[in-house]
Amino acid sequence: MTDIQWPELIIFTILFAVVTVLGFVASRWKAGNTLDHLDEWGLGGRKFGSWITWFLLGGDLYTAYTFVAVPALMFSAGAMGLFALPYTIIVYPIVLMPALRMWSVSRVRGYVTPADFVRGRFGSPTLALLIAITGIVATMPYIALQLVGLEAVLRTMGINGSGIVGHLPLLVAFIILAVYTYQSGLRAPALIAFVKDILIYLVIIVAIIYLPSKLGGWSAIFDAADAKFDKTPSPADGILLNTNNQLQYATLALGSALALFLYPHSLTSVLASRGRSVIKRNMVALPAYSLVLGLLALLGYVAISASVKPITNNATGKPDTNTVVPVLFDSQFSSWFAGIAFAAIGIGALVPAAIMSIAAANLWTRNIYKEYIKKDATPGQEAKQAKLASLIVKFGAVAFILFIDPQFSIDLQLIGGVLILQTLPAVAISLYTRWFHRWGLIAGWVVGIGWGMIMLYNIPNPATGKAHFGGSALKLGDLSIFGWHPLSGSQLQIYVGFVALIANLLVAVIFTVIARRLKVFNGTDDTEAEDYHADEHDKDLREIGVH
Repeated sequence: MTDIQWPELIIFTILFAVVTVLGFVASRWKAGNTLDHLDEWGLGGRKFGSWITWFLLGGDLYTAYTFVAVPALMFSAGAMGLFALPYTIIVYPIVLMPALRMWSVSRVRGYVTPADFVRGRFGSPTLALLIAITGIVATMPYIALQLVGLEAVLRTMGINGSGIVGHLPLLVAFIILAVYTYQSGLRAPALIAFVKDILIYLVIIVAIIYLPSKLGGWSAIFDAADAKFDKTPSPADGILLNTNNQLQYATLALGSALALFLYPHSLTSVLASRGRSVIKRNMVALPAYSLVLGLLALLGYVAISASVKPITNNATGKPDTNTVVPVLFDSQFSSWFAGIAFAAIGIGALVPAAIMSIAAANLWTRNIYKEYIKKDATPGQEAKQAKLASLIVKFGAVAFILFIDPQFSIDLQLIGGVLILQTLPAVAISLYTRWFHRWGLIAGWVVGIGWGMIMLYNIPNPATGKAHFGGSALKLGDLSIFGWHPLSGSQLQIYVGFVALIANLLVAVIFTVIARRLKVFNGTDDTEAEDYHADEHDKDLREIGVH
């Protein structure tokens, strides 16, 4: 540890301690009779209202991805990083109706996870298992991204050692997350999200008013960014999109929008709300966060104008672009306000990480432990399993950081998106139709996941020289189908998840047609199938007193 910024570290520690206390106090906030039940520990009793759900979903969806990864991509690649803006705008109209339907079915049937829905819809424990495993694995790199954000803040405050010390932020994050998540479940991040959002809004309002005025205005900031990208040899960067990155931008935006509410932590926040009206109001209000996201993204350009130099990672010897925004705050703000800003980023990383670990733990408990290990598990045993599993998931997130080193930290989330997108046919599309055959969905999943992982494996990282898992964008010229390169020579790039999803859907359709022609049994008969419609949802909910 060298050159520790003590004023910033002290303020950061105090605010961090406050939210840690809130994490423990949350176990008694809006609590039911016991937390030894998955509905109470993993879904907060399914009784969060509009305001709590708004902060919970905001804390869930707008993460270190927003505060660290997007500005870092803007700093390094320019306009490409703004793909996050259209995707967070179009996602809410896309998911409004599926989210309402999933909430209704889950409330009536007592589902806790998307894999629960798939199990009931198709009567296939195998398909449900694949969905559960995908959700768990896809969540781990997303949690890893949160820990990377926290690590960037601590490095900026002077904690930048090598070896064990170099990964001290991971240990700190693990301990804090583990303790209060185990104790309080979903109520902890729901309560802490209030503090996180207040701090984030305070910091961003000050930043967008103070920093441009100090640096000569937005015109000077954009001119500085344009000058930087003009000097780089890469044909894909710049403050405007060009023919090299437009396809990548569009597929990233659409693929990310389709993936966002397939993540188990997004659905966990939806299922924790107390009614359909709560979800409707939140789908209308949540785009307000997109405004904040756009302003935060522009901090990447502000950092260029301020001549920010990323901190060198002592473990790799290379600049860590994830430190761009923390270094910007450190250099431009007073020590006390920089400490507040660092706390906002750190808390903004831990809130979603807690929700993600809870959601992954729910999948393990309901769709693996209870389905295959202990079918007669009591509610108390389920809750205990979930608490333990929430600890293990964090180890997996740390492993992603240690073994996968993509060019940009945002690729940790995008790699998870490649995986979770392959659940779209079984989870989202199947909310509206039972046409797909379970074996078609399984075959599509195998092809989508398999081909997606092969494409990711073959993407190099030019920044580190590593040959594999260097990002999530594939050159069309490198696209190979059984050794055939249909677009050989093309330099256009496309999001891997989008390509894998198309293959998934094609295979699922082909296998479904074959299975239906052969009249292969589809797992459930008509009396067992959950072929709900919206009016039937409403009728069932009125009968149990839920509106």
